[in-house]
Amino acid sequence: MGAEAKEAPKVSANLERNIAYLNSTLGYGKSFDIVLRRFNVAGKEIAMYFINGFVKDDVMALILRNLDELKRGDVSPNSLKKLFNEHINHIQVEAVDELEKVIDQVLSGPLALLIEGEEQALIIDLRMYPSRSPQEPDLEKVVRGPRDGFVETLLMNTLLIRRRLRDPRLRNEVMQVGTRSKTDIVISYIEDVANPELVKKIKENLQKVKIDGIPMAEKAIEELIQPGKYGHLFPKVRFTERPDVAVSHLLEGRVLVMVDTSPSIIIAPCTLWDHLQAAEEYRQGPPVGVYIRWVRYIGILAALFLLPLWFLFAIQPELLPPALKFIGPNEPGKIPLIGQFLLAELAIDMIRLATVHTPSPLATSTGIIAALLVGDVAISVGLFNAEVVMYTAIAAVASFMIPSYEMSWAVRIVRLFLLLATAAFRLPGLIIATLLVLAYLVRTKSLGVPYMWPLIPFNAKEMFAVLVRPPVSVRNTRPAIFHPRDVMRQATPEPARKPENVKKDRGK
Repeated sequence: MGAEAKEAPKVSANLERNIAYLNSTLGYGKSFDIVLRRFNVAGKEIAMYFINGFVKDDVMALILRNLDELKRGDVSPNSLKKLFNEHINHIQVEAVDELEKVIDQVLSGPLALLIEGEEQALIIDLRMYPSRSPQEPDLEKVVRGPRDGFVETLLMNTLLIRRRLRDPRLRNEVMQVGTRSKTDIVISYIEDVANPELVKKIKENLQKVKIDGIPMAEKAIEELIQPGKYGHLFPKVRFTERPDVAVSHLLEGRVLVMVDTSPSIIIAPCTLWDHLQAAEEYRQGPPVGVYIRWVRYIGILAALFLLPLWFLFAIQPELLPPALKFIGPNEPGKIPLIGQFLLAELAIDMIRLATVHTPSPLATSTGIIAALLVGDVAISVGLFNAEVVMYTAIAAVASFMIPSYEMSWAVRIVRLFLLLATAAFRLPGLIIATLLVLAYLVRTKSLGVPYMWPLIPFNAKEMFAVLVRPPVSVRNTRPAIFHPRDVMRQATPEPARKPENVKKDRGK
């Protein structure tokens, strides 16, 4: 038999014993932000622990003023019960009987109140987290639509969802991950819509996580809840910072995972097509939405295959029909074509990363300088072919059309893979590399959901909805692949009767 688990220490009736344990564990006196305040209330010794900066000063002052006016008869006997029920005029108060819970709560932000002679402590939630106001996410902008977005505060994010989904069956279950960080995580789902097996699987995956902390927040959670030791090329969950996008996926039967300190919300499970659709398509009418979607799909195809195909035709011009013989470099340049493509890809990624880490007022200047000095000069001295620079720029711009930042990186890596395969084995290399990528996508699953659905396995109705942005009025059911408990989204309208049928009914 293994050693028995050590029982968590209880709150003692001896206040000095509690203070000694908490001071030792919390590092009082070493950490300047751990505050201990001792005072006497109606003849009772009281100790108060909190983190400096987390507590709302004005609310705390009101509570202390109220306690200072109490007399001995107001709190004796049953001091804790009377304080809890009568004298602490705050809505978020609870009693705990374990010192470890006291420590967890104090480190999370609430205030702990310990009373001489009582075997419980009061936890008063007076938290005031530093946070910014909701604003439109940079990666998911729309021309028409709400300008609010998720922030780094978990409570604010749940409120943004509640504002849009006033369903009493919406569940926001909280748990902690990280033995040291003890990061709060909320699992959000609609109880009578989401598949209970999916919710259970996500919870179990999170409970299995044994790590000291997750400072990288939602990205660490994505890697921890998805199987795979070395990660995955394509993102197996979707991230969003838009509350309207998150709620629309909740209504489809999916589950949200929200991590404290992160403005990005995890949507699980997801398919490949989820990463290729944006809110802007649904903020315009169906015809415009269809056009936007197809422009994006064409751009993604260009981002993937434009460079490998042009390079293939440049090194094998006999594959081109006579009408397209103009494709290919007139002057190859001093560097081999494959070297030019690789250097151009590397240069674009370097410029992109440089602009990310450059202060905003200088970011535009950095891009212009890089384009003029690197691109124009390289062509002028004959190192690069002009068409190589042009097609690489088109592919780079096309990759920026992908709403998912993670998917855009995956597309760039696949493009490099196709380029190298084409350089090594020409047409057979391009075909084989494309088939390998497709096979990888077919084998990929997101929490048990096929990544290529509804193409593989094929579902004609849902595939049509992927290709053509459907009107809201015809989307009556939720996607079947997520096995929702409630399949219907809206009642199907009864078909209108023909005029002749109305006349017959009147004649009866």
